Amino acid sequence: MTHSPVTAVLETQLLQQLGDRLMRLRKARGLGTVEMASKVGITRNTLRAVESGDPAPSMGTYLRVMSVLGVSGEFALLAGDTMRPATPGSAAARSRHARPAVQVMVSADASRHQAQDLQSLALHQAAIELVQSDPAYIEQAQATLAHWLRDGASRSAGLWKEWEEVLRRRMWRKVLGRTRRAQELRQASPLVTVLPDATRQAVLAQINELKQGVVLGDVQ
Repeated sequence: MTHSPVTAVLETQLLQQLGDRLMRLRKARGLGTVEMASKVGITRNTLRAVESGDPAPSMGTYLRVMSVLGVSGEFALLAGDTMRPATPGSAAARSRHARPAVQVMVSADASRHQAQDLQSLALHQAAIELVQSDPAYIEQAQATLAHWLRDGASRSAGLWKEWEEVLRRRMWRKVLGRTRRAQELRQASPLVTVLPDATRQAVLAQINELKQGVVLGDVQ
């Protein structure tokens, strides 16, 4: 178990856990996606993005979903006065009693392939950031993909053909989802082949840390 700042991998894990919790709360209240989206004032696709932990929806969108589900108070606690430091010179500041420490341990469940899929997702997020900063890396991924396709028949051929369109049209959201198809595309991906070894090792180190458990909160 380690203390850690919020890394890219940890951020992804936290958002996924939040999305999972919101989806379970919706189902527990007997709300379908159409009814829920209508109550929040968003589309079903945006609701699906929230429930999958997608970082694309705004914080306000997440907050509106939480409000409809009756858990916005948890967010208000973070933003309100309760967690602010005591005013210098006040009785609270002079108190010898330490303020309560709040710590949360976050980890990935390797037994359910959660860590493996999180690793794949993190590697692709890193690769997409790389190709967005330098489009030459897309050409490198396309060359690798063309080589794979020339090699002959493969059970992944259908996925590779789909990757041709993904790379050509920059359809990154298609491979960053939590759907079964997105997972299959990531498993047959030419995109992560462009990652420098140092970037790959940094992501793997974050995953290994998360497997052990990462503590967030009032760490001295």
